[in-house]
Amino acid sequence: MTERIVVVAAALYDGDRLLAARRSAPPELAGRWELPGGKVERGESPEQALVRELREELGVTTEALERVPGEWPLRSPYVLQAWTARLSPDSPAPEPLQDHDELRWLTPDRLWDVPWLDQDVEAIRSLEARGGAGLRPSR
Repeated sequence: MTERIVVVAAALYDGDRLLAARRSAPPELAGRWELPGGKVERGESPEQALVRELREELGVTTEALERVPGEWPLRSPYVLQAWTARLSPDSPAPEPLQDHDELRWLTPDRLWDVPWLDQDVEAIRSLEARGGAGLRPSR
């Protein structure tokens, strides 16, 4: 049996705004939007991986808060878990440093204005269902 690999995604908030990142790579994902994050490395907790990935991809310092209920399959052996997160008070503003070419802070009424990656749609619906940081059910 293949060992599953966890990919963590950040529901990074600024007030009621959620950060979305547009993929620039790989080609089959380019132009679609996601919650930023990446793979949990051996010896890391999901929370540690989330903080590291956001530092590498966006140049920010963050704190992982709580796991969003659910887990979504990616291509085998990967699964996606989402966590709520917030910027540290001394963090610089996020910038698209790796794998992204644009960032947007989306308000609850603009949340579905971008073409999300399929697995991120499910994570965002889960966030909405729990009323996460200003998100309200809309679909």
